[in-house]
Amino acid sequence: MPLMGSLYIGASGLQTGQNALNTTAHNLTNVDTVGYTRQQVQLSDRSYITISKNPESISNKQTGIGVKYSNVKQVRDYFLDKTYRKESGRSMFYEVSKNVMEEVEIQLGELNGEAFQKDIANLWTAVQELTKDPSSSVTQGLLVQRASEFIESALSVYAGLSSYQDNLNQQVAQQVNKINDYGERILKLNDQIRTIESGGVEHANDLRDARNQLLDELAELATISYGEDVYGNVYVQIEGVDFVKGGTCYQIGMQEDASTGFYTPYWPQNASYKIMDDGTKQYVIDGAEVFDLTREISSDKNTDIGGLKSMLLARGDRRADFTDVTEERYDSVSQSVLMNIQAEFDQLIHNVVTKVNDILANAAGVKTGDLTLQDGTVLAGARFCTVDGERINYMRNEDGTPIQMFNKVTTDAYTKVTGADGIDYYVFNEEDYSKPDSLYSLKNVRIDQGLMQSPAKLSFMKEDGSVDMETATALKEAFMTEEYTLNPYVKKQTSFVDYYSDLVAQVANSGYVFRSIYENQENTVESTRSARDQVIGVSSDEELSNMIRFQNAYNASSRYINVISEMLEHILTALGR
Repeated sequence: MPLMGSLYIGASGLQTGQNALNTTAHNLTNVDTVGYTRQQVQLSDRSYITISKNPESISNKQTGIGVKYSNVKQVRDYFLDKTYRKESGRSMFYEVSKNVMEEVEIQLGELNGEAFQKDIANLWTAVQELTKDPSSSVTQGLLVQRASEFIESALSVYAGLSSYQDNLNQQVAQQVNKINDYGERILKLNDQIRTIESGGVEHANDLRDARNQLLDELAELATISYGEDVYGNVYVQIEGVDFVKGGTCYQIGMQEDASTGFYTPYWPQNASYKIMDDGTKQYVIDGAEVFDLTREISSDKNTDIGGLKSMLLARGDRRADFTDVTEERYDSVSQSVLMNIQAEFDQLIHNVVTKVNDILANAAGVKTGDLTLQDGTVLAGARFCTVDGERINYMRNEDGTPIQMFNKVTTDAYTKVTGADGIDYYVFNEEDYSKPDSLYSLKNVRIDQGLMQSPAKLSFMKEDGSVDMETATALKEAFMTEEYTLNPYVKKQTSFVDYYSDLVAQVANSGYVFRSIYENQENTVESTRSARDQVIGVSSDEELSNMIRFQNAYNASSRYINVISEMLEHILTALGR
């Protein structure tokens, strides 16, 4: 090679060494940058110059023209990325579940500094005191007061649970907006990366790092699958449905329930709609929901991935009550932490309320049987009493209706009818699960205002002047009888006194399970993260070693150019004379 041409070899070494040093410095600068992937320099030969060809030779006579900086690649492991994202999504699912259980424990365990259990114990104590002296105005007043405190505290607990539902609902909206924002940012990064790399020379590694970080964060919120096409675009699916594809981000919509205000994420592209008079679209989202919340939660089926799904499950789709604890409906609330607790808690209130009211109704002369009305209608198995009976002054209001400790807020307890015998009766309005206003649920119950003003209306004194010990004893036995279960899948029967303790114990056990799963899952995520960091992470020792190596190469190229320069100078000055 001509001596002047040899300078190109040295120049290529200088340029390559400088670029390699820049890459190493870039790695060291970002050693603590979240989401950064270490970049690795790849060097290769420049094209050779063929001096002559000889078919009889093993190879042609060629001379090299230096080295080139051929590629700067990211060091990543696809399978570790995929495993990490799946396990981090599962970890977030159980972290949300754990946090919800901890909040429920707070709601149930403390109420203005005092546990709700104290109000149940106080009511039970008032019933016991009543049995000692039922005719005492003091014990009667204490019973009414404790019953009022019981309802007020129960309403506060239920309101706390409902408020937390609303809080989760707002978090759902925030997470959906965050997912949509991630999708738009991924789409924008796709365009930038494609533009930079379209020439086939430069690699947009830092932009790829930003896109990979978005995929990491997106994987914590939902189950995702992804890949990269030949143009460098990343496509993403959420729950098996296209989210980012081509030049489009299919944003998730949110439909707000008119009665609860709860949001349901759905895919607008998969939903049907009709045009309203004002020109807006009203979507019908049946079958277009992002998450199928009816599927069993299982690690084997990979249905326990994503914080957003966990929030939706925990929140539920409505305010639950005691009607949801029936065998027919329990499956609809069993997977929702808050709805499950709401239903079981309301069941306690419903059982106490109806049992106490039934005992007082029995004392007021209410009986069960068939009642034929004046128009011939037969009320089979009705609970009724005469308006003008021989016991009208005992456990009755001024209008003759039986006294209730707990009233419904929206509807009356009894309806006045006329029987076929011409006698007026009060017929008890039975609860209809399809009509919320007819239920003795926590949302629809209050202490009888007449009793609050005059607890002595209970009297517990029969018409003959004797003390009604039977009714007082029945109230006591009602609190001691073990005939109630938390839900259809719990076989243990409990009493009013122990029901709440069992409910709190169930919450504590569930919380312990979620905490254990979360801690184990965090260990899995941490081990996967460590394995991935060993691949993509920057080692300062390794980079410093590379810096010394590339610095030496740079110095060698510089020395090579100096030697060539000295030779040229010698030729021109000494030999050229």
